[in-house]
Amino acid sequence: MTLFGMKIPMMASLLFWALLWEIVGRLDMIFLIPPMSSIITTGFDLVATNSWQAASMVTLRSFVLGMALAIGIGVPLGIAMGRFRIVDNIFGLWVNMFVSAPLSALVPVLMILFGLGETTVFVTVFLFAVWIIVLDARAGVMQVPVSLIEMGRSYGASRLAIFTKIILLSALPEILAGIRIGLIRGVKGVVIGQILVSIIGYGELFELYSRSFDMERFWALTIILFAAAMLLSAGVELFEKRIEYYAGAR
Repeated sequence: MTLFGMKIPMMASLLFWALLWEIVGRLDMIFLIPPMSSIITTGFDLVATNSWQAASMVTLRSFVLGMALAIGIGVPLGIAMGRFRIVDNIFGLWVNMFVSAPLSALVPVLMILFGLGETTVFVTVFLFAVWIIVLDARAGVMQVPVSLIEMGRSYGASRLAIFTKIILLSALPEILAGIRIGLIRGVKGVVIGQILVSIIGYGELFELYSRSFDMERFWALTIILFAAAMLLSAGVELFEKRIEYYAGAR
């Protein structure tokens, strides 16, 4: 970001809004917005409590299981859709329908099918993340230059070598981009599943803090979730940049 000819780090934007939040909180204009300094202090106290640690384990377990299944199914399905037209014709309509549908409306249906436990949260994470992973993997495979595949065949490369060393590596940046977006959507899915259905993990804490108007802990937990999503996204993006040269010119 450039301002008046000077390059300003993107973190400066967060600091500006944190300062503005602090001012609004100090003026006591809205009781729902406490000072940022109070929220940060409460956040450090919150992570030391047994309730937060237990809720984090429940949330993390549902998130990891849902994302593992989403990646394990989404990436191969997206690659198959990009490589084989018949697979694309069979699944393309359903993938595009689910990626554009309001998945929150399906949560009550999942509750009927899977009950009120962690299974529903795990399935919710999967449904929020898998479709964008499929679409990005499909796009990555479809954008592989045909000339590279033909060159590999002309040099006598086997089908397995063409797939692993040309198609997969060339599509890898888009696959990682889909996983990065899927991780963010998965965080949204785990919170929605825990709040609307199971009332476990972070959903239970959000419910407790909102009912008791404990806004310091409520906003501290929200910031922790945002920070976790940003760190996950930044980690995948860093790895994505390190291998983006495989994609060549798009």
